[in-house]
This record gives sequence, structure tokens and C-alpha cells, in this order.
Amino acid sequence: MERRLLEASLTGDVQNLHQLLRENPSTLHTVSLASSGNPLHVASAYGHIDFLKEITRLRPDFANELNEEGFSPMHMASANGFLEIVRELLKVDRKLCRLQGRENKTPLHLAVIKGRVDVVSEILSACGECLEDVTVQRDTAIHLAIKNYQFEVIRVMVDWIREMEKEYVLNMKDDHGNTALHHATWRKQRQVIEILLGHGGIGSRLMEVNAINQTGLTALDLILIFPSEAGDREIEEILRNAGAMRKGDVTLSPSPTPEEPYCQTFVNSPITPETHTLRSNNLVDYFKFKNGRDSPGETRNALLVIAVLVSTATFQVGVNPPGGVWQDNYIPERSNSSSSKGHNAGISIWGSMDAIAFGLFMFFNSVGFTLSLHMINMLTIKFPLQFELQICMAAMFATYGIAVASIAPDSLRLLVILVTSILPSIVPIIARCVREHSKRLGKVVVNLIHRGNQQQH
Repeated sequence: MERRLLEASLTGDVQNLHQLLRENPSTLHTVSLASSGNPLHVASAYGHIDFLKEITRLRPDFANELNEEGFSPMHMASANGFLEIVRELLKVDRKLCRLQGRENKTPLHLAVIKGRVDVVSEILSACGECLEDVTVQRDTAIHLAIKNYQFEVIRVMVDWIREMEKEYVLNMKDDHGNTALHHATWRKQRQVIEILLGHGGIGSRLMEVNAINQTGLTALDLILIFPSEAGDREIEEILRNAGAMRKGDVTLSPSPTPEEPYCQTFVNSPITPETHTLRSNNLVDYFKFKNGRDSPGETRNALLVIAVLVSTATFQVGVNPPGGVWQDNYIPERSNSSSSKGHNAGISIWGSMDAIAFGLFMFFNSVGFTLSLHMINMLTIKFPLQFELQICMAAMFATYGIAVASIAPDSLRLLVILVTSILPSIVPIIARCVREHSKRLGKVVVNLIHRGNQQQH
């Protein structure tokens, strides 16, 4: 671009522009040959409305040109938030709002990324169809607004979408199969989720709340498969109230119809009574853990709860066994012909009466207590303050061992001490061996059953 023309464009000097045209009428006709940019790009970038009006009057075709960075004047005005410039360019051609630049981004996309609410409203009022335009990553304007945390822009666009009855735009997917709800859930944007779902109203019925992305996850899966944070429970409740389900609970449509895309295999309707009845016929299969449906984090949390319950129950019953303990000391007199045995305060009544049954009880209770502590330790690996947690569990086991040894009768005390001392080291090893051998035994049984069925046929 000629230096004097560039200076006039930078300052927005209309008189200087006229002077240049009087000196060389072909100035505006040769500018495109010298550079990929034109005076309209500069005027749009700096907001010179009068200069822009004059250029568009003389060369309206400049509005369609892209500069060396891949942006048109409309792109630059939208990104900078120059509302008056945008209005003037729309007067030249309303299709400018759908002009694709670098990475197929339109002026609306840039206005959304920068959070230019007024510009977004102006563009949508001129051309609502631009909501359907996507980038090379197939991101819609809604996707870009969510990715850039432009909440007010999202609110404006969703209102326009519902007013123009273009709710299908909210269900459009990017190149990874993610909808707007996927992106909002992934980023824990509760405010956006409520806007998209319409606070459980009309939006929740028009959105595909159970759309599945290319990794096989619904929006509800995204909030459940990662460690819980503050607010996750509220987001989960909002999604479930809108009918959201996990992938494993989404029903399959029998076959795609010509009116429906083939890729839309899953439907959003909840499980029907017939499906529920079929699943209820095999409750074990319905509720058992399934990879891909049940997340490791959720399973770990459930196992931690169970392990804590087991450790609490076994600790309590170990230090306070059935029947209680003697409350006093009793030493029978030698002259007394009674066959009653003596006892000391704090000793288990049951242990004094039936040492064998009490010994078996303490052994299996100690196994359960030890395994529960082992599970807690395994499930909290690499947790913050794990070392302090291990000290707590060691102290709790020592307390348990001292307590059960104290209440055991003299005939069983040594055995109880040995059991509580050895179990922490051998129980994990035994559990691992039993698990491995049980898997092998299971495979052998399955093979035998399979061979038997083949012989019958």
C-alpha cells in the first residue's frame, strides 16, 4: 500500500484520501496489487467510521478481501468491537458476517472469542444463519464462547437460538463429537449448563443431553469420571434432572431412519419399562461393574466407603466382643466344691466359657479388619498426606491388637498376639494368591462347561 494512503488510513483522514485520488485516480485500483491488505482493513482495525464510509462508497469490493493474516475488514471490526463499523459493513453486504477467514473463522467467531456482546447481537440480527458456521475444528460460535468463558455472549446467543427456533445448533458436534453441553460440563461451567438446559425447562427437552462423543462419553460421564471438586454434585444433579444418563444406561435405537443421521445411534429417551424388566431379570449382570460404563474414580470411592464400614464394624466388635467382659475379679475358694471357674475383670466372658469359638471368632474378625485396612491403603496410593494416613492406620491396628490381647483369656492370649502380629504381613499376600488362583480356576470351570455343552450338541 502506498505510504500516503496508509497514513490516511491510519489517521482516518478523508481529505487526504480525496487529495490522493485527485493526484492519482487509480490509487484505489492498484492498491490490491501491491499488498494483500487494503485501506478498509486499516480503517476497520482503528475504527475510522468516516474514512470507511468513503472507501466502501468508492470500492465496496474491498470489504470481501482478506489480508495476509487471513482476515477481512469485517473480521477486524468484529474482533475489536467496533459496532458502528460492523453496521456500515453489513450495509455493504449482509453476507460479510459469514465470510470465512483463517481456520474458517467468521466475524461472529472472532466477536464471540473476544466477548463483544453488542457486535454479536448486531451480527445475529442481520444473519442468524451464521450460528451454524463452523471452524476447521468444527467448532460453532457456542463452542468457542464456552472454550473462552464468555458467559454473557453465551446467554445472548442461546436467547437468539431459541427465539429463532434453531435449537439444533446447540446439539452440533465438533470434530471430536463434543456438543456445547460436553464442553460446558468438562469445564465445570455450571452457569453455562443452566443456560443451555434452560433451568430444567424447554431447553432440557430440545437438547440432546445424552449425546455421545467420539470417546464414548456423555456429558454426565464427563462429570463422573474425574475426581470430585466443589460444585460437581450440583452439576450432576442439574444434568440428571434434565434427563442426562451415562453411556451404559442410554438405550439403543434398533436402526437409523433415513430422516436421522446414521451416527446418531443413541437416543435420549430414558429406559423403558420393557427394557427395565429385561434388565431386572438378571440383577447380578445389571449391577456388576462394567468397564467403560463405571468410572475408576467412582468405583474407588465406593470401595473406600465399604472398606471404612468393614474396618469400623470389625474394630468395634473386636474390642467389644459378644457377651461383653467380666466386670469384677473372681477367685473360687478351694473349700468350695463348685465347678465354676475364676475370672478377672476385663476378660471376655465368651472367651472364658468357650475358648475355641472365641478363638475362631477373633481370627476371622482380625482377617476382615486387616484386609479392610489393606484396601484403604491401596485405594489411597499417592493421595495427599498418605504417609500421615498410614501412620493413623498403623496406630489403629496397634490399638486393636492390644485391645483384643487384653480381653483374651490366658489360654488364648499368646495365640491372639501371634495372629494380630502376623496378619498384616501375610493377609495381602494370601489375598493376592487367592485372587490369581480363583481366576485360573474360573477359566478351567468355564472351559469344562463349554466342552460339556459341545459334547451334548
